[in-house]
Amino acid sequence: MRGEPSCPKCGGRVRAPGLFSDTWQCALHGTVHPLQPVVPPSVEALGVVVHRAQVPVWMPWPLPVGWLFTGVACAGDDRSGGRATAVACSGPGPLGGPGELLLVAEELGVGLGARYAGIDGPDPGPHMSDGKPAHGKVLAAGRPTPLWHVDGAPPDRAVFAGEARGLWLWAIAWPEQSGLLMYDELVLTDLREAGAEVDLLPCGALSPRILS
Repeated sequence: MRGEPSCPKCGGRVRAPGLFSDTWQCALHGTVHPLQPVVPPSVEALGVVVHRAQVPVWMPWPLPVGWLFTGVACAGDDRSGGRATAVACSGPGPLGGPGELLLVAEELGVGLGARYAGIDGPDPGPHMSDGKPAHGKVLAAGRPTPLWHVDGAPPDRAVFAGEARGLWLWAIAWPEQSGLLMYDELVLTDLREAGAEVDLLPCGALSPRILS
């Protein structure tokens, strides 16, 4: 696991604000919101991200049967707060075998979702098939939220994106067949608004997907 902030777009090293710049800098991508080090999943780790986040922290809630919370990541610093969040969950896939789901909420241009999706970023817009009817739908904070398939991703995953609360919402599923979850009107909760029941969240081992 990395022990220092990194670029949300490429995972490269970032330079902290200093004498010549008051922002975090990546040699390749310039000014970025730094991705904070990922720690093993726990209710406490999730609480730190929820407290810092300026964007939703989306999670299927309640979790599908047999699913576990397996990681959380946040891009942003103490001054700006979290400008992108990613939550990983793992469990039985819709067609059998293990499945994994990563939900990303982010402001325009952060690039964390595109990195996890494996596409050129920073935003899904150019890759979305949004001229067609929505391919999937989730209920995000009580609102029906259409999601469109994102083209150009590696074949080992299914990638969907849409807009919720004026911000990008990405849903990335492994293997590709686990994308069927997006056709079942999955219910997503912004954990910033969740109650004490989150303390009972079942946690699993850290997903390698959130480290990639």
